Amino acid sequence: MTADDSYDRLDDDDYPAYTMGRAADMLGTTQGFLRAIGEARLITPLRSEGGHRRYSRYQLRIAARARELVDQGTPIEAACRIIILEDQLEEAQRINAEYRRAAESAIPAAPA
Repeated sequence: MTADDSYDRLDDDDYPAYTMGRAADMLGTTQGFLRAIGEARLITPLRSEGGHRRYSRYQLRIAARARELVDQGTPIEAACRIIILEDQLEEAQRINAEYRRAAESAIPAAPA
């Protein structure tokens, strides 16, 4: 891997660039919170060769949403479930819209 390849990864939302400590600092939370949402299977951080957790920007956005819900008084397990359901709903709506577009393009135009 060249230095240029490493810099290209900085723009990758899925690249695990952040250590647990840095991620917790960025989110204004504790490392225990990150462990808890990992145990709830909301996010699964990658592990470095030394076994340390590493988080991507995408995972940090999910963790920030969980923190927002917890800060509003939602139990952490419920917050994780809400986020999973929100994600599933968004995906279902996206698929539904694709089917709708495909169906509309398959309907022949009515004669004028």
